Amino acid sequence: DYVPHEILDPVFTAVVESVDEAVINALVAAEDMTGRDGHFVSAIDHAKLKEVMASYAM
Repeated sequence: DYVPHEILDPVFTAVVESVDEAVINALVAAEDMTGRDGHFVSAIDHAKLKEVMASYAM
């Protein structure tokens, strides 16, 4: 027995959309942080992120 592709396609689409949303949420929720040995990473500028996403019609 097998599951036809037309049944699985919506499932794969939902997975892709969920991963996209999770990545965007992680980018927006991120804060500045200092890691090991004093390595500093700035959070993403929300205005710049919005600009980039708009250029890709997201």
